[in-house]
Amino acid sequence: MKRVSIIGGGLSGLSAACYLAKEGYEVTIYEKLPTVGGRARVFENGGFKFDIGPTFYWMPDIFERFFSDFNKRVSDYYQLVRLDPGYQIYFGENNSVSVPASLERIYDTFESIEPGSGKYLRKFLERAGFNYNVAINKVVEKPGKSPFELIMPETVSRVDQFVRDISSSVRANIKDERLRQILEFPVIFLGAKPSNTPLFYCFMNYADMVLGTWHVMGGMYRVVEAMRDLALELGAKIITNAHVERIVSKGDKITGIRYTNTQNKEIKNCETDFIIATADYHFSETLLDQNKRNYSERYWQKRVFAPSALLFYVGFDTKLSNVSHHTLFFDADFKEHAETIYDKPRWPSKPLFYASFPSITDSEAAPEGKEAGIFLIPIAAGLKDNQALRETYFMQIMDRMEKVTGCEVSKYVKFKRSYSVKDFISDYHAYKGNAYGLSNILTQTAFLKPKMENRHLKNLLYAGQLTVPGPGVPPSIISGRVAARLAVKKLRNG
Repeated sequence: MKRVSIIGGGLSGLSAACYLAKEGYEVTIYEKLPTVGGRARVFENGGFKFDIGPTFYWMPDIFERFFSDFNKRVSDYYQLVRLDPGYQIYFGENNSVSVPASLERIYDTFESIEPGSGKYLRKFLERAGFNYNVAINKVVEKPGKSPFELIMPETVSRVDQFVRDISSSVRANIKDERLRQILEFPVIFLGAKPSNTPLFYCFMNYADMVLGTWHVMGGMYRVVEAMRDLALELGAKIITNAHVERIVSKGDKITGIRYTNTQNKEIKNCETDFIIATADYHFSETLLDQNKRNYSERYWQKRVFAPSALLFYVGFDTKLSNVSHHTLFFDADFKEHAETIYDKPRWPSKPLFYASFPSITDSEAAPEGKEAGIFLIPIAAGLKDNQALRETYFMQIMDRMEKVTGCEVSKYVKFKRSYSVKDFISDYHAYKGNAYGLSNILTQTAFLKPKMENRHLKNLLYAGQLTVPGPGVPPSIISGRVAARLAVKKLRNG
């Protein structure tokens, strides 16, 4: 039986492990941290429960497809609730717009703010739906080897959508700045400015408004637990506290890995027939001799990265009002903040920020009568952070939250924990402390992303957010599937 080693127990690693174990291979995941999940982890304190990583559950069809590939259903593992509203955006004091679960109500909301905008939104989402079906069923399942992967009747007839950007299309048809930002906001998940994101990616608006925003009861980590349990059920082996320090090769083939047990510092060498590296791509390449790497340090320095983040996990000693499960605070200049991330990297003076209050929906997230709050400020990757800076930003977002919602929050803070660039580097070996991988700009789309295949070693592949199809939870799951499919083909062909 051929042995496959997977470096990294994040979502792409767990996905790849499930598909390869199903095919009968001897699969072992090596995970540096004490638990699998990668960036999708959980933090608990005093009855409060926080998802450290992803909090948005979009594209439910991707999760359903994953489990159905193993004759399972999502409902076999966790319960989903569709949020209504999906999210709320504050644009200033007592000035917010909520995006309902019902599509007709969304049209009505747009129309009530700007007559005629509802009609435009219908057409916009029709195009977004077409793009979504093309992207999910045809484009994202490709390994990113060649530009010809993108050439098909559906894309050729809409080639203009790869050269036009989302922002220009939206702003040419919508005048109200709030509605503009609602339509531009979803591409934040792709890690790029709307003005630099091809119009083709409007399929994110379909995911948002048509497929909806969902919550996993018990938290997003339930998804990780489900994938972990499935991998084990299929026969995969998981070794945690295993920090891989070397990929061993001979000629043009991998022969093994060396890892250190982070608890007892014991060094182990393991032979293998194949490796899929799902840890940070840049880090995975440092495990190889330089002449076996796909990319130089100069290459990585020139990539455009999606944001890193400054996060706070806060326990409030009371229930909060005037906020929704997902609440975004756009009471600042969107362009100015984006410039500090992509154009001239620096700490923003007045950043936009996002907040999640899972305890509004889920009693497991906080003790009765309390509220769990997760706050995220997108920042440029590579910034230097320290505790004093973090404290300054925490005070700012608390003040602004009180101002725009009209409710006191600061005095109810029971505890807080912060997480930022240094932590992403320490925990995940994230290049420049990135949180979301590479930005999905045109020059980093599909076949222009870092390649899945190592060009020097026949039995080494990469998967995860720094290769195809890109950043985010559903793309990571798909990346694992695509890598597993490539691995099976290579293993069968010798």
